[in-house]
Amino acid sequence: MNPLPVSLPFADRDEAGRLLAERVRPLAVTDPIALALPRGGVPVAAELARHLHIPMDVLVVRKIGLPGHEELGVGALGEDGQVSFDDEALARLNVSRAALESSVQAERVELARRLEVYRGSRPAPRLAGRDVIVVDDGAATGGTARAALRTVARHRPARITLAIPVGAGPAVEMLRSEADHTVVLTVPANFQAVGQWYQDFRQLSDDDVTTVLSDLRGPESAALAERAVRIRADDVYLDGELTVPEASRGAAVFAFGRARADPRHRAIAASLREAGQATLLLDLLTADEGERESDQGDSGVTASALGRRLEAAVRWLRRSTDVAPRPVGMFGAGTAAPAALEAAARCPEDIAAVAVHGGRIDLADQALPEVRSPVLVLVPGTDSFVRELAEWAVARLAGPHELRVVAGAENLLSGSEEWSRIGEAAAEWFEHHP
Repeated sequence: MNPLPVSLPFADRDEAGRLLAERVRPLAVTDPIALALPRGGVPVAAELARHLHIPMDVLVVRKIGLPGHEELGVGALGEDGQVSFDDEALARLNVSRAALESSVQAERVELARRLEVYRGSRPAPRLAGRDVIVVDDGAATGGTARAALRTVARHRPARITLAIPVGAGPAVEMLRSEADHTVVLTVPANFQAVGQWYQDFRQLSDDDVTTVLSDLRGPESAALAERAVRIRADDVYLDGELTVPEASRGAAVFAFGRARADPRHRAIAASLREAGQATLLLDLLTADEGERESDQGDSGVTASALGRRLEAAVRWLRRSTDVAPRPVGMFGAGTAAPAALEAAARCPEDIAAVAVHGGRIDLADQALPEVRSPVLVLVPGTDSFVRELAEWAVARLAGPHELRVVAGAENLLSGSEEWSRIGEAAAEWFEHHP
């Protein structure tokens, strides 16, 4: 995105955050989260998060300064311990990386202190598969922001957006290659320092940061309660992730072979959460079974056996948590698609409706006549053979059903928005068949 004319200077960081929010809105699609670079980026990100109704956290990065001239940044340290050096600057200054070791160690200590103050015992937010918006109050050299973007990239997000109110031209151009999208409100030709573009650019304290974070985590926070789970099913343990919106109106189980971390699948689940559904993302295959399926094309586990595992997971969700007081929605993709129908046949009192995407649902052969829950079958692409198998399978279902042809993988690869539409179709189906 190119900068647009804005009224300068900004009144304060809050105003800058509000202006950024409208520019970022089209990019906050897949389970979005805003990450602020403390301290200055925190009030900017807080206003952005409030206006977009998305969660926010901090991403702590420490500048590595040149010894004796600490204001001159020649590198940056990320939360994950990785250091990004500006090797061009080091070459110009004839300084080796080894000469910065004491500075790096000092910044590691300070980074750990800030994490303890800002986040305490809370775990770092999950970034995989999400639209991550990295926010600061400006970019002078871009070194800190670059380290932050590289730290985020190592978590495999759906996409990364850098959002800054103001920046120096060379810094902005350098940062564009580090993010999928760069949103900057203005790039003044006479840029000298970030603070010159704010009427109120007071220095912030740790107390200022923790106050903002505490406010956002209060009753009006848009944050989600997330936790990893392990569910016993027969003689195996299933890995999953339970995410509960604050105003949950129901729950849905998302079953996959071994692909719950796939950003495309997370985009589908995020659509359900936007509709007020808690989601349990679940891998039905163990790590060894998933590896076997990847190497040999067959996990060795039948659809019926996977259905029993999914049945155990549904019963766990219904009996062991308080997020599913009513029957749940069931979404099965790929390998788990026939398993979703197997589970629906086994426990109709616990499953209100089913949506499946891809996979060989005909493999649920014997269970099909026992499925009385409403079933939505989303057939990818226009492959006639796949569609004929799906039509044969749905004709054997005992309950209401609908078959829709959706974009195939060749079209869905273009972006998370396409996958979100599959989630929206499932959300609508579950809404109409509670």
